[in-house]
Amino acid sequence: MPQSVHLKTAELGKPRERSCSLPGINFNYGLYIRGLDGGVPEAIGHWDVFKQQPTCPHELTRDYIAMNRGAVKAGLVTARENFLYRQLNDIRISDQDDRRLRRELPSLPPNMTFGVRARPSTPFFDLLQHRYQQLWVQEQKATQKAVKLEKKHKVILGKLYETRSSQLRKYKPPVELGALWHMPHFQKVGPHLDTFPTEADRQKAFKAHREEHAVRQGTLRMGNYSHP
Repeated sequence: MPQSVHLKTAELGKPRERSCSLPGINFNYGLYIRGLDGGVPEAIGHWDVFKQQPTCPHELTRDYIAMNRGAVKAGLVTARENFLYRQLNDIRISDQDDRRLRRELPSLPPNMTFGVRARPSTPFFDLLQHRYQQLWVQEQKATQKAVKLEKKHKVILGKLYETRSSQLRKYKPPVELGALWHMPHFQKVGPHLDTFPTEADRQKAFKAHREEHAVRQGTLRMGNYSHP
């Protein structure tokens, strides 16, 4: 039984200490629980075997394939009808089939690598050398060449007759080119600036200018077209 605890009395001329005196040597701390298991002798004599509690039955997986097949055969197509059909016809996969499906893992190749494939490095050399521009130009040239060949080999059905409208559309009015007036001492002076790569490009540009001379505006006939 627990003993009474005596508080210490205050000494003369000193404040009272907030402490208690400890009980004797034979005092047992804690609560005393009376055991009903027989104590140490019974524990040494035999083992108290733990009785395994009954486990709840394993819930089988629902066979949605069979239920969907039955619903289609019964003419049920909406979500509400399928839900009611599953409530009335709860088909489950047998325990053996369920274990077999869970045991059989998908076969994977031995050299398969899991994860996300790394992004290829940026081709800086192709970007610096304008490689993509060159490929695009080559593709455009190949496309134009294919279109020209297709037009060349296209079979013209029937004979085309030239009408007055088509002739007027192709007609280019002749342009009389008068010689420009030059001062005598500037007639033999050559040009100081030549912006054409070759003489053939220069003649080609002047020929195009002469052909469009009649339909352009301006004093030198280098402005906008006179008709849309």
